[in-house]
Amino acid sequence: MNGIIEISGIEKEYRMGKITVPALRGIDLTIMQGEFVAIMGPSGSGKSTLMHILGCLDTPTSGDYFLDGEKISAMKKSKLAAIRNSKIGFVFQTFNLLPHLNVQKNVELPLMYSGVSPRKRAARAREVLSDVGLGDRLRHKPSELSGGQRQRVAIARALVNNPAIIFADEPTGNLDSVSGSDILTIFSNLHAKGHTIVMVTHDSAVATRASTRVNIVDGLIG
Repeated sequence: MNGIIEISGIEKEYRMGKITVPALRGIDLTIMQGEFVAIMGPSGSGKSTLMHILGCLDTPTSGDYFLDGEKISAMKKSKLAAIRNSKIGFVFQTFNLLPHLNVQKNVELPLMYSGVSPRKRAARAREVLSDVGLGDRLRHKPSELSGGQRQRVAIARALVNNPAIIFADEPTGNLDSVSGSDILTIFSNLHAKGHTIVMVTHDSAVATRASTRVNIVDGLIG
C-alpha cells in the first residue's frame, strides 16, 4: 500500500555565510491516508523544516518527496503553489487571517484562488464554518473573535478546498487550555471522518491526540 506522503533521504541544508548548517540529515517517512500524525521534537530539531517541506512551502536540498502520487521534490515554485492550493490545508499557530476581511471572506480565499464562482464559494464557506461551530459569526472580523474562534476559522479555511491533507503547526500554541482542548477535539473529529492530519507540536499532551507520533532530534527521526 502506498502512502499519501512518501519521503526518502530528505536532507535540508542552509547557508549562513561560508557555513553550511544541516537541518534535516536524511529523513525517511511514510504517512498513510487517514492517519493523524504528530511530529515532535525540541526547538531546533528540524520539525518545522520538515513541516515546511511536507507542506510544499520549501524544497529539500536532496531526497525524494511524493505527495498523493506526485513527485514534489523537483517541482518549480509555480507548480508547488498550485499543489498547496489544491491538495493542502494549513492551520498555523498565529491563525494567519486577513484582518480586513470578515470570517466568511477569509474562508473563501482558497476557493477564490481556484477560480470558484462567488456563489459556490460563499455556499461552501458557510458549510465548513457551520461544521466548526461558527455559522453565526460569518460577518464578524477576526478582531471580534476569541483566539479559539479564530483558530476555528483557520480550520474552516483549511478544509474549504477539500484538501488531501491538513497540516497544523502548533495549532494550540496561542490558546488557553480550554480553547486548545476544543481545537484538538475538532482535529480528532476530522480524523474520525477520514481526514489525513499532520501536526507539529512540542507538547506531549497535545501529541497524545494523534494516532502516530514521530520524534525528530538533530534532524533525524529518533
